Amino acid sequence: MELKRVVVTGLGALTPIGNSVPEYWESLINGVSGAAPITYFDTTNFKTKFACELKNFDIKDHLDRKESRKLDPYAQYALVAAAEAIADANIDLETIDKTRVGVIWGSGVGGIQSYHNEIVDYAKGNGIPRFNPFFIPKMISDIAAGHISIKYGFQGPNFATVSACASSANAIIDAFNYIRLGQADMFVTGGSEAAGNESGMGGFNALKALSTRNDDPKTASRPFDKNRDGFVLGEGAGALILEEYEHAIKRGATIYAEVGGGGMSADAHHITAPHPEGAGAILVMKNCIKDAGVKPEDVDAINVHGTATPLGDIAETKAIKAVFGEHAYNINVNSTKSMTGHLLGAAGAIEAIASILSIKNGIIPPTINHETPDENIDSKLNLTLNKAQKRDVNIAMSNTFGFGGHNACVLFKKYKN
Repeated sequence: MELKRVVVTGLGALTPIGNSVPEYWESLINGVSGAAPITYFDTTNFKTKFACELKNFDIKDHLDRKESRKLDPYAQYALVAAAEAIADANIDLETIDKTRVGVIWGSGVGGIQSYHNEIVDYAKGNGIPRFNPFFIPKMISDIAAGHISIKYGFQGPNFATVSACASSANAIIDAFNYIRLGQADMFVTGGSEAAGNESGMGGFNALKALSTRNDDPKTASRPFDKNRDGFVLGEGAGALILEEYEHAIKRGATIYAEVGGGGMSADAHHITAPHPEGAGAILVMKNCIKDAGVKPEDVDAINVHGTATPLGDIAETKAIKAVFGEHAYNINVNSTKSMTGHLLGAAGAIEAIASILSIKNGIIPPTINHETPDENIDSKLNLTLNKAQKRDVNIAMSNTFGFGGHNACVLFKKYKN
């Protein structure tokens, strides 16, 4: 069976550094940090008092009050990003075959805000179970995919992927595979997350995963820096329209890039820590390259997982050297989490968008906040430090790794007829 080509025809982004794709990209290439003191709750008793929250965002500008009240913020964000991507792809909803359009959406924790609110209210009510009838539909991780399909009438394959921080990258890979196998013409795919509440922050603090650089939040997310002390929590959503090539050409769609391949693997090592030698990361990048049918030396750029955790950054750079050998020094490696923070299950989607726009615009966004080299990270690697770099990018990869040892890697190629 001949596999079909898959292209990207629409993008949508809602991020801590921009509430649309153009705003997001402009902030990325200018090295804007999205970290700031938390505004959603009183952080007096919390170890970490900052995060990468959305800025100047009001859901009432996008959804009516009745609709938004039935949705957890993570699902609200999903609908906003999906709407931008669908509009960007210029899809004619009146003529398209909606039975051939699917939705695959990722989220690491789903409606954690709704869960937190209901449990707190239950505790305050002396144990009387007066739960909101929308509690379960707001909380579950699959509901964002359901809401997108219901809003637009898309009747193709519809489900959620949950693999912690790899969730939306897994969603993209699944959508890619369904299209190239001929089971759908188009997918709305990506992911969203809204975990910046007391439960989310408290839980990650208990794991000692978050930065506690409260005196200087804007520089707290510092991948590869010797003085990194954990990731900065972010929120938002990223949406991509993936489409079968001939279908896109027939309707005159604008094509951003081609999806070349996807790889997956497991560390099979530890629930939160990466394999110290990057074994799972090595395997997932090799699998992705093999699936795409390209050579390691063809890769120009890698948007790494790069969370700024002490162990993770070392393991991932070791893996890059193991996979690419001497060519590793010719690759632009960057971590956009230095600007957006870590969007958990939405990270793969917004970072895939960054990779696609790097191909389209010939610019690699920087890894900001780097001050002190880490002797455990090879200084010869081009980590795109502190300033964007212009470069002709033909092939870009995006890595995302999740708690549980879940690894996903997506490869994008410059579109050619």
